[in-house]
Amino acid sequence: VLDLSDLPGPKVDKHSTGGVGDKVSLILAPLVASAGVIVPMISGRGLGHTGGTLDKMESIPGFRIEINDKEFRELLHKNGCSIIAASDDLVPLDRKLYALRDVTATVESIPLITASIMSKKISEGLQGLVLDVKVGSGAFMKDINDARGLAQSMVDVGNSFGVKTVALITDMNEPLGMAIGNSLEVRESIDALKGNGPEDLIQVTLCIGAFMLQIAGIEEDLEAGKKRLLDRIQDGSALRKFKDMIREQGGNPDILNRPTLLPHSCLSLEVASPSEGYIHSMDSEALGTASMLLGAGRERVDSMIDHSAGILLKKKTGDYVMKDNTLCEFCTNDEGAVEHAKEVFLDAIKFADKPPEERQMIKEVIK
Repeated sequence: VLDLSDLPGPKVDKHSTGGVGDKVSLILAPLVASAGVIVPMISGRGLGHTGGTLDKMESIPGFRIEINDKEFRELLHKNGCSIIAASDDLVPLDRKLYALRDVTATVESIPLITASIMSKKISEGLQGLVLDVKVGSGAFMKDINDARGLAQSMVDVGNSFGVKTVALITDMNEPLGMAIGNSLEVRESIDALKGNGPEDLIQVTLCIGAFMLQIAGIEEDLEAGKKRLLDRIQDGSALRKFKDMIREQGGNPDILNRPTLLPHSCLSLEVASPSEGYIHSMDSEALGTASMLLGAGRERVDSMIDHSAGILLKKKTGDYVMKDNTLCEFCTNDEGAVEHAKEVFLDAIKFADKPPEERQMIKEVIK
């Protein structure tokens, strides 16, 4: 377990069980750090239809995620937040256990998921942890009861180790935000830190952040916590913290004002709607798969990814579209993947004569 007791300030992290378009960590780490919390974030990579925080950060030119414990401590002391990969010295057994789970069909075992996630988080030397347990078509947990069981299991383990732990069950029946894919999601994260983020992304980010501030003892009231975080966005301090984190980890901070410095694909293709009506639902897993086919994700752990590839949504659930309206934009360097990805994408969109019920982003809170 890392000993961060010499660093002044509360140490609180968040962890998401994974989804499509989930770039909350990129926004949340600098945002909450700008409000006075130390955020030691050890993150993972994406697999299959889900995206990984480390893959997104590596789309920033020069950004380093392989950081030793000594440098990690220095980064936290200097900047208050850091996003890195797990090292050989930190929970090394988890990798072997995961490989074993993969070949014994136990990847979806709730006790083993709990052990894998919480061992990494407890090793960070935290005082508090907020878990974002995704539920829905784009999550590993499709059913609310399974999500609730996993959330309760992790909360119980965290608290039993003296880490004050709270879990939010959040919706993943459609992608979070409008961007799916690594550099595309970095751009959207920058927009969010500038105050221009999509409503669903901002809602989830502020809610998780408010619980982090509550656990840290900075704001007891959740609404006051959200306001404090919004103030940090509006006065530019959260964006400056993100810029400092990028610079300190070897990345090019000029991307904040010149997003064209991020990887960009050579092909851009608009996908038109085959029907008229309200978008009733979007199969989030299928949209993540379409993005993976374009090059943004990996089918196997050793697959290469294209940091520039992905999907920019133009319409989402509840929007009314005319036939031939643009539903999304494909970004890819693999022209041969376009037709299959388009077929998967269009199969994921369901239309109706009436708009669906309003989406509830935060479904439950488990303490």
